[in-house]
Amino acid sequence: MLWTITIILFILWVVGLVSSYTLGGWIHILLVLAIIVLIFNLLSGRRAL
Repeated sequence: MLWTITIILFILWVVGLVSSYTLGGWIHILLVLAIIVLIFNLLSGRRAL
């Protein structure tokens, strides 16, 4: 589940970055959130199928 959220946030970040609709840099918060979710998932050590 967390991997899905991470991938969705990363894709939204890439789309926002490529489309030049960056909201004044706020789009980078999506990247930060994706990294936080990824790190949390790695540290928790649980694998969801």
